[in-house]
Amino acid sequence: MSFPTVLAGDARAIQARLDVALASLDDQPVIHAMRYAVQGGKRLRGFLVLEGARMLGVGTDQAISAAVAVEALHAYSLVHDDLPCMDDDDLRRGLPTVHVKWDEATAVLAGDALQTLAFELLTDPALGSAEVRLALVAGLARASGAEGMVLGQALDIAAETASAPLTLPQITRLQAGKTGALIRFSAEAGAMIAGTNPAPLRVYAEALGLAFQIWDDVLDVTGDAAKTGKRVGKDAGAGKATFVSLLGLDGAKARAAELVAQAETALRPYGDGAANLIAAARFAISRES
Repeated sequence: MSFPTVLAGDARAIQARLDVALASLDDQPVIHAMRYAVQGGKRLRGFLVLEGARMLGVGTDQAISAAVAVEALHAYSLVHDDLPCMDDDDLRRGLPTVHVKWDEATAVLAGDALQTLAFELLTDPALGSAEVRLALVAGLARASGAEGMVLGQALDIAAETASAPLTLPQITRLQAGKTGALIRFSAEAGAMIAGTNPAPLRVYAEALGLAFQIWDDVLDVTGDAAKTGKRVGKDAGAGKATFVSLLGLDGAKARAAELVAQAETALRPYGDGAANLIAAARFAISRES
C-alpha cells in the first residue's frame, strides 16, 4: 500500500485505540479536554512506531499500544507548549487550543493525564516481555524528559530572553530535544519490540527529526494558517532565531533535503521493506501542515 494510505489507516487505528482508552473515564472537563486534545493530527510519530515494527515482522496489533502511547505523549506536549507561560498559542490543528477552549488549569491537568496515560499504555502485555516493556518505558521517559523534549522546551524558553540569538549548533541542539527526541524514540520502538538492533532506525530518525523541524520553520514563513492549523509568522514576529533566519529560506530547504537523503541512506539495510519510511521522510519536507 502507498504511504498516504498506510498513514491514514494507522491514524484511524490510533484514534480508535485512544477513544477506547478514554471512553470509560469520568464525565469531567479535564476528561473532555483530553479527548479534544487527541483529535486530529498527522499521527506521523505513531506511524513510525507501527511501520518500523511491520518492517521487522511485528504486526500492528502487537505494536499499537506503543504507537498510541507516543501520540498521547505528543498530545500532552502540545497542550503544555501552547500555554501562555510557554509558547502562548491560541490555535492548534485549526481549533482553539485547550487552555482557550477551557482554561489554563484544565489544560495543565489534561496534559498531565495524557502523559501518564502514555506510560500506562506501555505496560500492555501485547508489546512483549516485561524487559521489552520496561525498555519502552525507559526510552519514552528519556525522550520526553530532561534529556529530550523538556530540555528542548527549556532551551527554547531561555532563548527568548538571551542577550544574543541562538547559533546554528545551539538551535540544532534545542530542536534535537524539543522535536527530534520523540521522533527518534518512535522510529526505534518497532525495533525494540522486535528485539533487533535499532541503530539504523536511530540514524534515520535523527535526520528525519531535524528535517521535520526545519520544514516547520519554513512553513512559519511560507505557510497558510488555514492549512497549517496554527498561526504562522510568529517566530519572525518574536525575533526568534530559526533555521530560516540563520540559513535563509533556500538554504533551509536545501539543508532539509540533505537530511532526507541521509535518512534514506540509513535505511538501505532494510531494502524495499523501508519504502514507506522513505516516503515518510520525503513527506516531512513537502507537507503543508
